[in-house]
Amino acid sequence: MTDTKPTVVLVHGAFADSSSWSGVVERLQRQGHPVLAVANPLRGLESDAAYVADVVNSVSGPVVLVGHSYGGVLITRAAGRTPNVEALVYIAAFQPETGESALELSTRFPGGKLGPETTDVLVHDGEPELSIKAEDFREVFAADVPEAAVLAATQRPVVQRALTTPLEGEPAWRRLPSWALVATGDNAIPAAAQEFMAERASSHVERVDASHAVSVSRPDAVADIILAAARATR
Repeated sequence: MTDTKPTVVLVHGAFADSSSWSGVVERLQRQGHPVLAVANPLRGLESDAAYVADVVNSVSGPVVLVGHSYGGVLITRAAGRTPNVEALVYIAAFQPETGESALELSTRFPGGKLGPETTDVLVHDGEPELSIKAEDFREVFAADVPEAAVLAATQRPVVQRALTTPLEGEPAWRRLPSWALVATGDNAIPAAAQEFMAERASSHVERVDASHAVSVSRPDAVADIILAAARATR
């Protein structure tokens, strides 16, 4: 056991940016934790995971690695290259097994509203990029966030192949303790999918009545489960 508090590294998902963690960062910092919110490139699973790993490896000391949504895929991959990670925390996130993609997992269970009818496609440099249609953003992503229209206007698109690329290598949750916060009102990743993945990974599970944007609407609940994971590493 040690008195050193681990650094918390936060990885946002698609259609979001690092500011989505603002309320969580404030709460973690009040508890004395160093915090880094990664600017996820959203350019592809392998390159994004490599970037996350580089950020984590730049941290001196133990790390609690946290992913929201597609960020869960990245922490699952990146933690295999980061020996200082001591715990994984999945916030309404994907916890893929080898060979699984985010898109496949999101459609395996009914209830998801993220799909071709609710997304726009922009082709840039030959790559299709996805964003959520402004008129659908609240229902799909942020039903319990008053400023959902602002989040829709400032969302960051994701390259489509990032969501369709299967995970390679052993998932990090096989060797590291993990926690999972299930958002029961999630219309992007159905709660049933989150429950399935968390049970398979033997994660410590908490549940909260929230939309997919749980880090924005319920930063207290998100911070609490991260702090629980941090305490367990000391």
